[in-house]
This record gives sequence, structure tokens and C-alpha cells, in this order.
Amino acid sequence: MTSNIGTLELARHAKATSRILATAPTAQRNAAIRAIAKIVREERIAIAGSNVEDLAQAKHNGVSQPLQDRLRLGEKDIERMCIAAEAVASLPDPIGEVTGLTQQPSGIRVGRMRIPLGVLGMIYESRPNVTLEAASLGIKSGNACVLRGGSEAIRSNCAIADCVSRGLEEAGLPASVVQLVRTTDRAAVGELLAADEFIDLIIPRGGKGLVERVSHESAIPVLKHLDGICHVYIDDSADVDMAIDIAINSKAEKYAVCNAVETILVSARKAQEILPRLIQQFDDLGVEARGCNRTRTIVPNVAAATEEDWGEEYLDAIVAVKVVDDLEEAIAHINHFGSGHTDTIVATDIDTAQQFVNRVDSATVMVNTSTQFADGFEFGLGAEIGISTDKLHARGPVGLEGLTTQKFVVYSDGAIRHR
Repeated sequence: MTSNIGTLELARHAKATSRILATAPTAQRNAAIRAIAKIVREERIAIAGSNVEDLAQAKHNGVSQPLQDRLRLGEKDIERMCIAAEAVASLPDPIGEVTGLTQQPSGIRVGRMRIPLGVLGMIYESRPNVTLEAASLGIKSGNACVLRGGSEAIRSNCAIADCVSRGLEEAGLPASVVQLVRTTDRAAVGELLAADEFIDLIIPRGGKGLVERVSHESAIPVLKHLDGICHVYIDDSADVDMAIDIAINSKAEKYAVCNAVETILVSARKAQEILPRLIQQFDDLGVEARGCNRTRTIVPNVAAATEEDWGEEYLDAIVAVKVVDDLEEAIAHINHFGSGHTDTIVATDIDTAQQFVNRVDSATVMVNTSTQFADGFEFGLGAEIGISTDKLHARGPVGLEGLTTQKFVVYSDGAIRHR
């Protein structure tokens, strides 16, 4: 499936119409998102049919099961996409908000106004729902978008992108505000990464290989995370039932997601009580546990973990388990092996929990909560464009505010400066 319009030309069109979107009234941008959601619902059977074709092709091509799971888009998934888009439309509009307006001794008043970044380039794999998420967040935040989905989802992405174009036009906005690169040619990624004249931010969303390539080749600033190596630390003050529930849910609610736990750390003083029950429940669910020597002393039939397991993002029904002496060792392990994505502590001791929150260097740090909640929708962002483990300019789930920047605004009644 190809297009006669080159990637650079798409970026040029997006740049040309980005100012129209940036200055469009809030009501018009919201109307566009709601119109898109309505049209996606109307076309849900056709979209699901396109997705079935993509899945069949992916299976024929030997695409891994976790990637097939990410690609799958049934009618219930389509409805969730629409609900998420409508939630974005209902959020407060950040554009034009002026904060920190203060009077200076010179007579000027200085503040900061939130504005769109301009044009977003999104490169993603497998998940066709990202097409609608990126479009709705881009429209709401006043940013034009050029979207390049994976070849394995080309039919699904095209079907959704057609709905986006129709919704934009229905609301009186140019269809070129959101454009899909409709080619499976890998060269299109390189063309997008070189379009720094037209694109202001690149957001890769996919496997480590994709993100590394984008980070190395892009001439444009990149918002990224490479790995989702998430941890659950079960403290010696933890409630046992709660700890087991959180550990199980953090892994097994969904495997092929970046917020799934990959390593569980258990305090030595709690290990004897927790590990037999925890590992048995994992075994019942078909999850392979790989344990350290201390873990295997308590539960001998557990497979031995290697040093590589502590830094592995499985995205599969596999979990590493390690017994640690205390909070200090847990924090040291997380800060060394973790990817700065999401880490949680299960503890009833408030001081211990707060130490964990203060000292773990991750984009999201949780207390008594499943790591699977590390998600823009769950955080009240409506939807997310992705999760960033960078520290500039946004970190964690990136919603509307993360897709904006600020400019200084200055007001006065004719102030002039005398040096």
C-alpha cells in the first residue's frame, strides 16, 4: 500500500496548516475530535475488518505473539479508543493559558503563555489505536501531526486516518492537519527524521530497536523511552495479600505493555511468607518465574535468573524475582537496573514508602499500586502520546501539557527602559 505523496511533502503540508490549527478556537478543535470519534464508531466494522487483514498478514509473516496482541483491534477496543478521544475533547484547553503573571518594579507585568509546539512527527509500531490517540491529542493541543505507523498495521491505520480526515473537514479544519504516511517503505522513516525544517518534535513508540534508530538518526528533538523495566518492591511492612495482588496484576493484567512489571524485589524478612504463594499463583497463570539463589532456596523449582534477567524487558509471561536485604538494596537495584519508567513499593510503613518515592529516580513512582496504572488515561490525561523516560522537556505519560511549550508575555502601560 503506497502513496504518491512523499513524506517530506506531507511534512510541508502539515507545517503550512499548523498555524490554522494553533489559532483555531477551543470549541472548533473539540468539535473536530468528537466528529472523528463519531465517524470511527460509524466505521467500526470496516476498521475491525481491516485489522483482521493486518492480523492475518502479521501471522503469515511470523510476527511475534506479543506484537500480534498489540496489533489486535476488536470492536470493544475501537469503542475504548473513541471514549479516550472524547475524554481528550472534554479536558481543559491548555493553549493560551497565562501563568505566573507578576508585577515588576519597572512597571511591566511578566508571565508565561502556553502554546503548541507546532508539528509532531509520530513513529510507532503495531498499535493502530495510536493513530486516533495521536490525532486527538495533537488536535486538542493545537499541533499538526505526521503519523508513520508500522507496516504490520497499515490497513488499520489507513482506515482510522480516513475517519480523522473526514472529522477534521466536518469541523471546518484542513484535513492536512493530521496526515498518515501511507507507505510501508522503511525509507519513509529516514525522510521523516530529516524533515527538521517542518517538524518540531519526533515521538517514537515501539520496540527498543525502533527507538534507538530514531534517537541516533533524528535531526529533530526526540521524546522517547527505550525500555519499560518496571519493578515492584515488597517491603517487610507490606500487607501480604495486597502485595501478592499488586505483584500479580502488575505482571499479568497485560504482558506486552511497557508498564508491566519485569522484576519483583522481596524483602528478606517477608520472602518466606510471600514467595511460595506468589510463585504458585504465577505458575497457575502460566507465568515463568526466574529467581535469584535466595529465591530458589525458598522455592526450589524456580528457574535460575541470570545477571541479564535484571535488565530485561520481557513483554511476555516471564518475571524475574529477587530477594533483597532491605529498602536500601531495593532502591540501589532499581536505580541501577531500571529504565526510569515505573516502580512501585508495597508497604504499610509511611516513612519507608516516602523514602522510596523520594529516592527512586523514575518517571513514575507508586505506593501500594499496580504498575499497570502508569498510563495517561488512568492519570486523567484523557489519552497519552507516549511515556517519556527523558527528563526534558516532559517526563512520564505525555498528555496535552507535554505537547506544548511556553513563551513569555509582557504587559505594561507604555513602560520604557532607562539604563
